[in-house]
Amino acid sequence: MDFIAHRGWITSRVSRKIIHIGTGPLFVACWLLFNEAPEARWLAALVPLAITVQFALVGLGLISDEAAVQSMSRTGDRREILRGPLFYGVVFVVLTLMFWKESPVGIVALMLVCGGDGLGDVVGRRYGKLRLPWSPEKSFSGSLGVLLGGWFLAAAILSLYVALGVFSSPIWSYLPAITIISLIAALVESLPYKDIDNLTVALAAVLAGLVLF
Repeated sequence: MDFIAHRGWITSRVSRKIIHIGTGPLFVACWLLFNEAPEARWLAALVPLAITVQFALVGLGLISDEAAVQSMSRTGDRREILRGPLFYGVVFVVLTLMFWKESPVGIVALMLVCGGDGLGDVVGRRYGKLRLPWSPEKSFSGSLGVLLGGWFLAAAILSLYVALGVFSSPIWSYLPAITIISLIAALVESLPYKDIDNLTVALAAVLAGLVLF
């Protein structure tokens, strides 16, 4: 995405959304490559940690990476990376270490951050004519995108884990919880707070998941 956005083949907005939506499913699918050793989660978490440290250094201006700035910022300002993208990386590290493959809570929360929050922005910008009364910058269609995007991505990844025997319960038993968590995440994402959706959606999904799973 850095390579493509830096050369102007796609806009930075499109690049941001591809990274936002696609990173989570790919990362969580790669957890399946790890064995059950106690250090496995820590080794896996090194990947988003390294990228998050890079985000911080670029955003602070301590290292220069114009390709990363173009692919992850809305306006080309490196300081934007210190908000949404940095929070995104922190969420990945924390949820990997907390939940790993031992619970569906972390997986569902990550999928809502990626598919829910990411797709909600895409749908809202394209079809968001009917605005939310409590959050004029957001729309009903965007919130629906959060709900459906998060739900389908969470259900898809959990289906993979169930099929491979990581989780023993059938996938249909997880769907009511995924639905409720997705509704809560969509409501939280609809609140009028800028640049902290990655944190608030993840936190809401984790708290709901701890109750429901």
